[in-house]
Amino acid sequence: MRYLLLATDYDGTLAKHGQVSSGTLATLDRVLASGRKLILVTGRHLPDLKNVFPHLDRFARVVAENGGLLYDPANNEELPLSEPPPESLLTLLRERGVPFEVGRSVIATWEPHQTVVVDALRDLRLDSHIIFNKGAVMVLPSGVNKGSGLMAALKSLEVSPHNVVGTGDAENDHALLASCEFGVAVANAVPALKERADLVTVAENGRGVEELIDQLLETDLVSYDSRLLRHSISLGTALDSNAEQIRIGPCRNSLLIAGASASGKSTVAAGILEQLTEKRYQFCVVDPEGDYENLAGALSFGTAQERPDPNAVLNALRMPENNVVVNLLSIPMSDRPGYFSQLLTRLIELRAQTARPHWIIIDEAHHLMPKSWSPAASTLSPALGGMILITVHPEQISAAPLEAVGGIITTGKSALDALSGFATAIAAETPSASKTPLQPGEALIWFPSTSSRATLVKTVQARAERKLHRRRKTSKTIC
Repeated sequence: MRYLLLATDYDGTLAKHGQVSSGTLATLDRVLASGRKLILVTGRHLPDLKNVFPHLDRFARVVAENGGLLYDPANNEELPLSEPPPESLLTLLRERGVPFEVGRSVIATWEPHQTVVVDALRDLRLDSHIIFNKGAVMVLPSGVNKGSGLMAALKSLEVSPHNVVGTGDAENDHALLASCEFGVAVANAVPALKERADLVTVAENGRGVEELIDQLLETDLVSYDSRLLRHSISLGTALDSNAEQIRIGPCRNSLLIAGASASGKSTVAAGILEQLTEKRYQFCVVDPEGDYENLAGALSFGTAQERPDPNAVLNALRMPENNVVVNLLSIPMSDRPGYFSQLLTRLIELRAQTARPHWIIIDEAHHLMPKSWSPAASTLSPALGGMILITVHPEQISAAPLEAVGGIITTGKSALDALSGFATAIAAETPSASKTPLQPGEALIWFPSTSSRATLVKTVQARAERKLHRRRKTSKTIC
């Protein structure tokens, strides 16, 4: 599954008039039964929340006070996420007749007192900000909101925000939805939140959350992937009158990059890896030749003398912020497919638990996954998606990973031949394409399931130069 966790607001979303229906509670239990987790993200003070909602044990974490407090129901542990409100502000608000409630981090009042609050903050020169919530006015330290609170909760659970669905209804839920891969507004949400949401439910309040959960459990929200353009990766700009950006969605299908040596396929891969790093997708590069050992933003395991330890690789990948390069240079060429198969099985087991790494990049894929390569039964499934295969010879790759390929990028003078070889390998008709020899920085892109024609593009160039093949390795096979 892609979405491992549902983060939901309380008032106006999960609850109506402060109460959660038995039907909504039963639907939350279905989420837990699927192996997913729940986080509650609310502007309420924690004692108040406990009084009105005695079901917090269903939630892996509770973010209270609009991001100011993190609560672990299993251990009954509270963690303030900011400093308490300054006494000088509390005193001044009392003097100016502002009614308010104060929590561990938040000061809560109501409209129209925000004008007096703003004046008090200005007079005291405090670095605080005001958040609105359907008539409620909350004062918090700068940078503290539902989004920052959710990120703290996800870090404690070792979950990537790319694997989270968030839902809310009010102004203070903008930061919550922005921090999630997929943001949902229930039907009773304020217009501005509906405008920025990826999905607006038909039903209101808890019934809207039930509607969302039904789709989440049935399809993992796959039909909405095309809406998530802000999370997509650019492969290049079409060299036609439209100058359209050619993009791929997040980690459902696989991508093949094919071309002769020195044809530009490594440059294409570098541009993609840089985008994955910027968008904080987790990746694992399997590197047979040591070409990626100095990749910026990634931990490297294995050297020319030292075999990479799979346990160390897996431990590093358990932290969502870690990207990893697995250098196979010390492993004899004949042993690499076997090592890779064992590593891949463990990576897919990790994916089953965490939905990460989001992308597995396999260089020299025709060596590691040759036609004779047969993956273990546990890897035969959609788990072979979310891969980027880089190769000189697509026709020499095993059928199982090729079946998961959703798109191919070919580079260099033999780009048309690479397209033809791939089409033959998947028993498809070779696409039509420009006959013009490709220039440096150009590529052909083909999506077999949606088009019979390959598109000529200007590829995305990485800003940071990465030098490959800096040394001749005696174990390298010349193709």
